[in-house]
Amino acid sequence: MKILKTIQTFSADETEKVGVEIAKMMLEDSSLPRFVALEGDLGVGKTVFVRGFTSVVAPTSAVRSPTFALVNEYRNKENKRTVYHFDVYRIKDEDDLYSIGFYDYLDKGFCLVEWSENIRYAFPKSYLTVRIEKDNADNTESRLITVFSCEA
Repeated sequence: MKILKTIQTFSADETEKVGVEIAKMMLEDSSLPRFVALEGDLGVGKTVFVRGFTSVVAPTSAVRSPTFALVNEYRNKENKRTVYHFDVYRIKDEDDLYSIGFYDYLDKGFCLVEWSENIRYAFPKSYLTVRIEKDNADNTESRLITVFSCEA
């Protein structure tokens, strides 16, 4: 695991801008994996990060949490890029992953996975991890965001 970037944010807007920055970085560097494991507690800003990321890759998409749908698809019809936004909080085992077609998405576009800690066994060989942590009890909006390059 190699740290690519560590950023502190102080608002949801700043967290969203980190998503923008990471999307641009991934588009500019084709050697980076297209799978992003999002880690962090409830309410830290994982979906906010995805909203920023998607604003670059599929800018006309309205990002919402896939909590009940399990996966939301955001397409850019002009350049054929797609973001697949997963929430695997309720996934219990590999059968659940198969039932939502998880493995079919891995080679099709950018896969951003909330609650990725639940499915480490299903990660591709190379992936990025974005860990978002609350880092200041006095400022409830403060976050420490660390981006890692990882190999399974």
